[in-house]
Amino acid sequence: MTTLSALNGCDEAEFGATLAGIYEHSAWIAQRTAARRPFASVAALKLALRDTVAAASIDEQLSLIRAHPELAGKAALAGELTPESTQEQAASGLLLGSAEHDAALHQLNADYRRKFGFPFILAVKGPDGKGLARQAIVDTFVRRLNNERESEMAECLRQIDRIAELRLGALLWVQLAFGPAILQRCDDLAAWSDIEDGLTCAYLTPAHRRTAAQLLDWMVEAGMQAHIDAVGNVVGRYLSSQADAKTLLTGSHYDSVRDGGKYDGRLGILVQLAIVEHLHARGERLPFHLEVIGFAEEEGVRFQSTFLGSNAVTGQFDLALLDQVDVEGISMRRVLTDCGHDVGHIGAIARDPFEVLGFVEVHIEQGPVLLGHGLALGVVTAIAGSSRYLVELTGLASHAGTTPMTMRRDAAAAAAEIVLMVEARCSQTSCQQASLVGTVGQLEVPNGSVNVIAGHCTLSLDIRAADDAVRLAAVQDVLDAIAAICARRHIDAAIVQVVAAPAVPCAPWLMEQLGAAVERAGLPRYDLASGAGHDAMAMAKLTDVAMLFTRCGNGGISHNRLETMTADDADIAAQVLLDFLRAFKPRQL
Repeated sequence: MTTLSALNGCDEAEFGATLAGIYEHSAWIAQRTAARRPFASVAALKLALRDTVAAASIDEQLSLIRAHPELAGKAALAGELTPESTQEQAASGLLLGSAEHDAALHQLNADYRRKFGFPFILAVKGPDGKGLARQAIVDTFVRRLNNERESEMAECLRQIDRIAELRLGALLWVQLAFGPAILQRCDDLAAWSDIEDGLTCAYLTPAHRRTAAQLLDWMVEAGMQAHIDAVGNVVGRYLSSQADAKTLLTGSHYDSVRDGGKYDGRLGILVQLAIVEHLHARGERLPFHLEVIGFAEEEGVRFQSTFLGSNAVTGQFDLALLDQVDVEGISMRRVLTDCGHDVGHIGAIARDPFEVLGFVEVHIEQGPVLLGHGLALGVVTAIAGSSRYLVELTGLASHAGTTPMTMRRDAAAAAAEIVLMVEARCSQTSCQQASLVGTVGQLEVPNGSVNVIAGHCTLSLDIRAADDAVRLAAVQDVLDAIAAICARRHIDAAIVQVVAAPAVPCAPWLMEQLGAAVERAGLPRYDLASGAGHDAMAMAKLTDVAMLFTRCGNGGISHNRLETMTADDADIAAQVLLDFLRAFKPRQL
């Protein structure tokens, strides 16, 4: 059996020969990587191989891509694939398709090669290593045909990295201790949804309650004291051997957006659950109580109010929200009562800040930064603040055929100019370090007609940044520009602010400990800001917070059924968090 130790100790020729099958007909990758030995971990070796590919010339990268066979192509049918490719394609059933299925794949291969000039590459063993279904492969094929060549080439290289990761794991007999079980549980929870096709899990729906019940059962089985509190949070406590110990809080949310991804939020519950199972099986206790919280509501889908679960834990739950109603006119108070919760106990959920050591959240990045750097993990520096507005523009509806262009008060044209202005202002290079972004996500012409100049237009405005000064400066510039655009176009503007959330910096002392655990795993520490909101934002009102991001696949897509991650990344996240917990040192005041 090949071992990492043997690879570190052999000569360069043997190193290259041993890794010859990791990259398709491309021995130069292992040869160039050999000089970087010794590798502290398999994760470090994987990253070094990836870095070698990333540092190669464009021609070398294209040569690597073109060395790969088409899926179920002529080479596959003729039995001319490498042993590794043969095993991978056979495991996904690609070599056992009907004549009709083969013809469809052949046509996709031809269309793809005609557009891009290289073969379609996909790690057909999938994110969990068990293999993608044939239809999932075809769906990915069709989706990626819409990419631009540069982005598709980058995606091919990422798929090659994943193929190499799987092959290296098989060569070294790597047994993932946590990752497969974490992904399987994400799949299990995703089966319970408010919709038939896809995942929607809104607050206190039947799917939401069933998810909570399952989390509760898993926590109890893992050796925790567990309960569901008065707002629906699922809380598990893994007790320290020291009865008077303080508590480190962890967790994330288990609700979802409409038609969302199955790792958003839930990953940050199931990673910790897997760790507690491991500790309990070993009879190992920590010098502090570890509390894993599955927050009941973070997304705001049902009652348009976010962070209900974490706000209850911090003592910031607004009881006036109990009278909020959903689209069916049912109040939150009634829903909670019907589900057996006593709203009179919500205040008792609040934790005593003097008994809390901190809060650490694991979360899928929901963006492409780690993916672009080829890194499995990142340490979050801050969670971006957000300023949101609803803008209503009023011009003058008039005949599209008889009103001269110079005499129009076109609300839609003003809105279009505003959209482009927001994009330009938030794209300024000087602001990118603060992760400034601006979005117009809603745009509507109420009662619009094809032959009528728009008299009204409504739009949303969302501006975020990890630095509040940068965000507020951008907001002021945008509001000033809206006023100037509307004055020039003779449009009236009514602007209402609906969200004003400051940025939340992560605690440096917690970041340092997370970063050290990442480095002990053989990976470089990489710091990045979060543009999305998280329960850690609310928890910062109670205690110091930190976040560990995991890589998001499919170009960083999230809040979407295409959200994905790998078992290897889930595993390294769990390994790093476990190491962090074992080495954790409370803040010295």
